[in-house]
Amino acid sequence: MHVAFVHRRGFGQFAALAAQLAQAGNEVSLITETIDQKIPSVRVVRHRAEAGPRADPHMARHMGTPDHHARIGHRVAETLDAMVRQGMVPDVVVGHIGWGSMMFLKDVLPQVPALGYCEFFYRSEGADIGFSPNDRPDLETRKRLRLRNVAQLLSLEAIEAGISPTHWQRSLYPADARGRISVCHEGIDTARFRPDPTASAILPDGRVLSADGPPIVTFVARDLEPYRGFPQVLEAAAKVVRQRADALFVFVGGDGVSYGVPPPGGGAWKDHLLKSLDIPRENILFPGPVPHSVLRQIYQISSAHLYLTYPFVLSWSVLEAMACGALVIGSDTAPVQEVIRSGKNGLLVPFFDTDALAEAILGALANPERHFAMRAAARRTVERRFRLAECLDRQQNLIEKLTGKSFRGTQGADA
Repeated sequence: MHVAFVHRRGFGQFAALAAQLAQAGNEVSLITETIDQKIPSVRVVRHRAEAGPRADPHMARHMGTPDHHARIGHRVAETLDAMVRQGMVPDVVVGHIGWGSMMFLKDVLPQVPALGYCEFFYRSEGADIGFSPNDRPDLETRKRLRLRNVAQLLSLEAIEAGISPTHWQRSLYPADARGRISVCHEGIDTARFRPDPTASAILPDGRVLSADGPPIVTFVARDLEPYRGFPQVLEAAAKVVRQRADALFVFVGGDGVSYGVPPPGGGAWKDHLLKSLDIPRENILFPGPVPHSVLRQIYQISSAHLYLTYPFVLSWSVLEAMACGALVIGSDTAPVQEVIRSGKNGLLVPFFDTDALAEAILGALANPERHFAMRAAARRTVERRFRLAECLDRQQNLIEKLTGKSFRGTQGADA
């Protein structure tokens, strides 16, 4: 079978599936703007990158993002059309619908079934917008958000089926589309992400951390910013070290802004927040982004792993940490509540309550034995619901159902 993946930023959520299909002898193509990794035997077809939303005074209000998405959609359509003219017609197209890449799919391939990755549908209430007590979306914001969904709405009309990684993320989509969207996470490699009591982590500066040293509290995000609760975690850290001077907080992530806005005056949120917090520098480490192999080791040596998030996309990091047997202290927000039952396989605290977060951290450091059962339960949760092999099987079954065709033999990635 020939599967064409469409993702603006490389393989993204499709990496494991693309690798398994290619390894089994299926024809696999990736249509993309940039490439994030190389996968053997996968044909990569890059289209020209489109500049971001235009600041055009003649453009209708709030139309910058829809225009940007339409331009991306045109590039993908042109690429697919060129593939068709060269005889490379896919049996199915699997693509992310968030950036407009799938908008014009049926104009090029009207008879080819499509499976869309439905990650996040923007809403002015009930999700990230309006979650912060100081965030009250005005009329202009609500209109802008509605227009931001234009590409997804057009793409939903062009796909036969969709997948969302969590039930909550699926629930954000329009009611008439949910019946075509299955819940299927991309999967966690539980053979790779597993507990290891002998693990140690070597940070980029050469510093070596292990579970035999001071208690290590970990926090991981693509960027250290408010959407992932970085201000609350840093404030809680300041409270913890007043009582546990031996605690070491390791904040993994970049200084940019993936979601939300920069701090007042610009720069990094880290630098902005540290100006007003009294926290000894010897108790905090900022190694920046680290390789995935080091990230796994950081989870394995963690005394407590903190995962706070606005009601937004669930990060892979929390599931990888759980697979490594880390004690996750998370925010009581969707979709975290979908994977963590407080007191059973982790702990949940109110997102903005830094006293509760600090208390939970201190409890974890004071009585680690009390949480062994939670750590084991966290691992079982990932094995039962997010194990890579089963997730890949479900994805393949969805594609086979759409196409009426079978893949060449494949086997589970972490069997």
